Amino acid sequence: MHIYLVRMEHPDGEGWNQHVVEHVQYLKALIARGQLLASGPLKAGPGARRAGFIVMKAPDRAAVQALVDADPFAREGLICALTIEEWDPLFGMLAEHSSQSLPPELAALA
Repeated sequence: MHIYLVRMEHPDGEGWNQHVVEHVQYLKALIARGQLLASGPLKAGPGARRAGFIVMKAPDRAAVQALVDADPFAREGLICALTIEEWDPLFGMLAEHSSQSLPPELAALA
């Protein structure tokens, strides 16, 4: 399994408010299935109230895209910007999900 960082941006407006509860319920279901490791909104900067990150575990990028596509915000057309990037959390609280492949110059620090 690989780890992916997903950044979603949403348009402001009534649609967001109408579907945010269903979106959070969907995220909680992904947590229960072990597919979502962390999620939350950005708290600072312009437009941050309607942007957030999701850290997902999946076999490949296509699987992450399918999970995003199944999100109620996607179904309702409430994602105006999206990035999905593979990430290797070598250090810290998510290190157990990493490749455990340190570059040779860092191997002695493990």
